[in-house]
Amino acid sequence: MRIALDAHGGDDAPNSVVEGLKLAAKKWPDTSFILIGTDDSLLLGNNLPNIQFHKVSEIISPDDEPVKSVRKKRDSSMVVGCQMVKTGMADAFISAGNTGALMAAGLFYTGRMKGVDRPALSPVFPTLQDKGILVLDVGANPEAKANHLHQYALLGSLYAKYVQGIGIPKVGLLNIGAENGKGTALTKEAFDLLQDDDRLQFVGNVEAREVLYRPCDVLICDGFSGNILLKGTEGVAKVLFDRLKDIFTKNILTKLAASLLLPHLKTLKSEMDYKEHGGAPLLGLSGAIIKAHGSSDETAIFHAIRQARLFAEGNVIKQMESHLHPTEGNVGR
Repeated sequence: MRIALDAHGGDDAPNSVVEGLKLAAKKWPDTSFILIGTDDSLLLGNNLPNIQFHKVSEIISPDDEPVKSVRKKRDSSMVVGCQMVKTGMADAFISAGNTGALMAAGLFYTGRMKGVDRPALSPVFPTLQDKGILVLDVGANPEAKANHLHQYALLGSLYAKYVQGIGIPKVGLLNIGAENGKGTALTKEAFDLLQDDDRLQFVGNVEAREVLYRPCDVLICDGFSGNILLKGTEGVAKVLFDRLKDIFTKNILTKLAASLLLPHLKTLKSEMDYKEHGGAPLLGLSGAIIKAHGSSDETAIFHAIRQARLFAEGNVIKQMESHLHPTEGNVGR
């Protein structure tokens, strides 16, 4: 198995990428890794035989316009990584860089899966349960049609089954109310499509306030709503822990209380930490492309690599295609 990584994607790149890669290379010596970047000194002193460097001449920055940059910068780390997956030089590619550019590079240079109109960005949300919840889409497509949400449900359900090991994944639809008939014209039409598809274990509408309690395994939404849910959840978690820190360092009594509660607070923080879940696959592409969080540290990169290995090992793309093709005339049209 060969996994390629973008050395220049993310707020703390290339340091976080290189350190996370080294952790993974030691953990999985049977996996070959390709670090794609402009500076081959990044691996100076590396003595791990399963890491190699592929030099490129360009970088796509966070501020670059996605479509224009991937068309012009064909020798960038992001474009080359997506091309490697397309040609079979790599089984998976990971980048923590410009999300829009990664989606564009995936579409242009890796390609879409047959029967899929629009790939979805699909992170695993931390929850208060032992497992996270797969949410798609969270921003790849701010505007969507009902048949796109239907495709997301099929893709997400298959990913949850073959990568996360969930036998019969439960699928929910993000909505403003749990009752049938709630929501916009989009969610009402999508509800009917999901309910009528016997390939899905559809459990109905899910309100945003229930998401962290994990009422389903896969949550479906358009990219606009999903991105608001993602950013809102991250914001609340940050505010909560910032506020707790203020409270527990206020005086000697609160510091004493904090010392007693510290193990439980660490557990809670770990449960709510996106780093433990790695990256978000771009489901619907014809190859395994993983978008790591922009603020990923070495731990998050390590877990993104773990996720990419599961994606490639499970032969998930072929599993998805085999389930989508029999209904290609109805799905994605």
